[in-house]
Amino acid sequence: MLSAVEAILDPVALTLSLWFVSAGIEGELLPPYLILAVIVFSITFPGTSRLQFSIKRLIFDILYSWFWVALLLFFLGFATGYIAEFSSQALVTWLWVAPLSQLGANLALRVTAPYLLMLQGPPHRAIIVGMNEQGVTLASRIHETRYSKIELSGFFDDRDQSRLKQAANSQLLGRLRELPNFVKEHRIQFIYLSLPMASQPRILHVLDELKDTTASIYFVPDMFVTDLIQGRSGTVCGTPVISVCESPFTGSNGIIKRASDIILSLLILMLISPVLLVVAAAIKLDSPGPVIFKQRRYGLDGEEIVVYKFRSMRVCEDGETIRQAHKGDSRVTRIGAFLRKNSLDELPQFVNVLQGRMSIVGPRPHAVAHNEIYRNLIKGYMIRHKVKPGITGWAQVNGYRGETSTLDKMQARIDHDLDYLRNWSLRLDLHIIFKTILVIFKDRAAY
Repeated sequence: MLSAVEAILDPVALTLSLWFVSAGIEGELLPPYLILAVIVFSITFPGTSRLQFSIKRLIFDILYSWFWVALLLFFLGFATGYIAEFSSQALVTWLWVAPLSQLGANLALRVTAPYLLMLQGPPHRAIIVGMNEQGVTLASRIHETRYSKIELSGFFDDRDQSRLKQAANSQLLGRLRELPNFVKEHRIQFIYLSLPMASQPRILHVLDELKDTTASIYFVPDMFVTDLIQGRSGTVCGTPVISVCESPFTGSNGIIKRASDIILSLLILMLISPVLLVVAAAIKLDSPGPVIFKQRRYGLDGEEIVVYKFRSMRVCEDGETIRQAHKGDSRVTRIGAFLRKNSLDELPQFVNVLQGRMSIVGPRPHAVAHNEIYRNLIKGYMIRHKVKPGITGWAQVNGYRGETSTLDKMQARIDHDLDYLRNWSLRLDLHIIFKTILVIFKDRAAY
């Protein structure tokens, strides 16, 4: 959230200051000022991140950047003759009002930043693997960085304490073999691997063990591995890192994904509302029991969520042992068979999408009981929970819809889910949605 606010802070401050100057001196907001505002916003977006700057550096940076922006605008104005459309008094006034508005906006952000961080929920728990020079440096920067949502729990390292580089405000939590259990028990969200290149076999072993968690993993040193999930470079408190396993829905991608989910689910619910009423009535008349079946599933980051479906069976199983539906399953009702065959039983999940528990496109959520079985059988199974589960997914439109009677079929489904995480785009989501419609009419894999 802070990054998004910082991105628009300077452009908005400059634009609003221009509007106020125009209204105050000209008496109204004239068209030339509106056009100038669009130009100013375009050349200053996104704004610079200055939360970590000292006040002295903040003032210098604002004045320096404004000097070059103003110089460019005046050059364009004189070159095109468009400067004649503006009052000289308004332009001179804006020359000093603009940087003052930027300074005021940045100072206001510093005051409100702690509250914005609180709105984003509790801090993200993190650990560093490797108590070496770069690991200790990263720890120091995390502790020293203001407005950071990262809460460092400590270090993991296999070396003797006499060989470790001790750091203030940090502690050794254990050895690498203890890392996976610690991550799961304490719900660690970020893992920073600060290990030397010579430790590649050990690194690969650590990565393999961590595939049963939903933690985001980053390399601190400069290293290369294959099979990256959204692998990209970045910085943590000024230290370069490389993501190994990350959600595709960070930053603007997350906003795009959520906005598309809300818009599409609202539109679809409005269009199918008559179908929902007819299906609900048919279920009620066909067999005793509730219309809506609620079942616990794993959602984002492996958190349990409640998923809605139209009841298609005579039972409402949600215990430690759940049998997948199969062809000729006696538990399926007459109406339920029709609903499952045409995926109509999934329609109430558009409400889950509006609630923020699910997405329209994503890995299909499995019952909690099935998750606990397969997470121990398939490496990387839990990585699929780095995104919200979906009503439809890449696996479902590629032939892995319905019953997964063998481990190989479930492995193929997981492979497709991870492929979706690596290659996500809004275009891919729309492709999956349209392909889902075609699959429903000709696929007979669901029972």
